[in-house]
Amino acid sequence: MKINKLTLWSVDLTSHETYYMAEGKTCATVETHVLCLETDNGLKGWGEVCPIPHYLPAFAKGVPSAITEMAPEILGITPTGIDAPMRKLDGFLQGHLHAKSIVDMALWDLYGKATGLPLYQLLGGRTRADMPLYHSITCIAPDEMARIAREAYATGIRQFQVKLGADADHAADAERLTKVREAVGPGPIVYGDWNCGATKLQATRTGRAVAYLDIMLEQPCKTLEDCAAVRAATGLPMKIDEGAYDLASLMRAAELGVLDAVALKLSKFGGLSAMRRARDLTVHLGAEICSECTWGSDIVTAASLHFAASTPQGSLLNTCDLSGYVAPRVAPDCPTRKDGRIAPPEGPGLGVTPDLDILGDPILEIS
Repeated sequence: MKINKLTLWSVDLTSHETYYMAEGKTCATVETHVLCLETDNGLKGWGEVCPIPHYLPAFAKGVPSAITEMAPEILGITPTGIDAPMRKLDGFLQGHLHAKSIVDMALWDLYGKATGLPLYQLLGGRTRADMPLYHSITCIAPDEMARIAREAYATGIRQFQVKLGADADHAADAERLTKVREAVGPGPIVYGDWNCGATKLQATRTGRAVAYLDIMLEQPCKTLEDCAAVRAATGLPMKIDEGAYDLASLMRAAELGVLDAVALKLSKFGGLSAMRRARDLTVHLGAEICSECTWGSDIVTAASLHFAASTPQGSLLNTCDLSGYVAPRVAPDCPTRKDGRIAPPEGPGLGVTPDLDILGDPILEIS
């Protein structure tokens, strides 16, 4: 069994509401890519990557070029072991982890289908029936954010990510956190996320204003050292996102004391293979994991759910149904949230089947 064809699609995903973040970052309509790797015995493995603007050192329009460059190394792979092919691709093309993540994901899907096993079994075994979700709240007026939080709470959500910094107003950010905390009451997890868009001073002023509340902060500043300064000044726990992208960055975050929680995202690390290694280290370091990716629809969501379902007990903070935030849904059989939780797909591999009518005409076919 060898890979003998690859096909790539581009699909525009539109958020149900525009996401406003710090430093003028927005997420409204973005481009996702879907990859299919086919074998000579008829199996198909699927992958997806969606690097949103201003978030990663990655460019969506660069995905087809990177796939074309790697195609001679991809064709001919026997997809019954993932680490060796991915090391081969790493040696062939430096960097471009977001483009490699879509290949890695499709290889894992093929591996699961070849063995007849769902990915959570191949990633270590299922450790839970379902996983808690967090709900991300766009950075708008504080009262509107509180309304969104109440509506999400009514559906069973008990973890809330509050986007901050859209107006660079530390007092407004403190009000956002306060009103969301009041809206959901004591108990649920609430954390404020600047997406690297705050200065140490802005984040510290906001953090000190809400330090009497049960609040966590997420990646206020661009560097881990600045995040550590904010944590020390506010006494609030810290979740790292953009600053965690390989094993060395996880170690550095732990050394600085800011690794209370961490977002492990497929496109940052380069796929499930690298994420699995990062998970082992994160568990060893004692941090809690958010299993997700930067953005995307059902295929990347399915991969995140399998990863979350196989994460050891006590080490999973939450996961995210990315496909629940966007349209269209590219694989209608992907699970959806229920009572604030979500389960991984069943069936071999990823367990989802993309709708070819929704994908449309491919932008690349190589065999």
